[in-house]
This record gives sequence, C-alpha cells and structure tokens, in this order.
Amino acid sequence: MRHRVYGKHFGRNIDERKSLFKGLVHSLIISGTILTSETKAKAVKGLIDKVINLAKNKKAENRFQSFLTDKTLQERLIGEIIPKLGTRTSGYTRTVRIGPRLGDQTTMVKMSLIGTEDLKPFDKMSSVKRPESSKKEVKKDTVELKQKISKPVKKTRITKNAKKGVIKS
Repeated sequence: MRHRVYGKHFGRNIDERKSLFKGLVHSLIISGTILTSETKAKAVKGLIDKVINLAKNKKAENRFQSFLTDKTLQERLIGEIIPKLGTRTSGYTRTVRIGPRLGDQTTMVKMSLIGTEDLKPFDKMSSVKRPESSKKEVKKDTVELKQKISKPVKKTRITKNAKKGVIKS
C-alpha cells in the first residue's frame, strides 16, 4: 500500500535525494537553465520556490544560508535573480519539454528561472585561486618519467638453445 507516502524517491535513500535536489538547485542558480528529466524537474520545482522565498524574507536568513552554503551563490541569488523576479510570490521556474532521451526514452525538459533569460552563467571555480607551483611540479614529474621511459633497452638475441633455457646476450 502507498498510504501517506509523499513525493518521488528516485530509487535513492533520503541523503542521496537531498544531495540530488541540492545539486539541481545549485546548478539552476549558477547557469539559469538546466537540462533534466521531467520527474526531477517536478520534484525540485517546489524546493526552488521555497529557497527563493526564504531569500526574499529577511527573518529566515539562517534557514536560507543553511541550504545554500556557498557565498557566491547566495550573492547571485539575492543580487541578480531576485530583483528580476519582481513581485512574484511563486512559480519562479519554467519547464519546456525537449523530447525523449536516446538511452532510456525519459522525457527531458529544459528548466529555467523566469526573467533570467539574459543571465550569464558564471564559472563557480574561477574565484578559487590555484597555486602556480603545483603546475610546475607536475611538469617536472612528467619530464622525469619521459626520460626514464626513453632509455634504450638492451636487446637480447635468442638462439636455438633458447628452448633449453639458455639465452645469449
């Protein structure tokens, strides 16, 4: 029986489902549009509305920050996305059916935030500075490996006695 069972489970446990939904919300805020299956889009739609409403509400700032832990995502949502949504209270997303996926015939949709069509996706990792020294170390390691590999191998000559286990060099 299916009494009092709410929502889709997607064959995952609760932690995996939360991670999936969190990842979909993050990628939607980063890029403005995502390609996903229709059932995942329907499942995330209400969550996105809750997150945006929490971001609009100044009193619920702690709950909003606990869901979106990345500061750049919080700033992007508050600074760029919410002003474009205007006076809407819900229905922040739009889904457009694309067609079936070739592998398993799942209906794919393009999910986007309303009013953010001109929103440019940003590279989340661009704010992270990578140390330059690690690149040089990798190059040195590859050069050393190439030198070890390129050493000539001593050729051996196999004679008729090789069958007996005698090899001349």
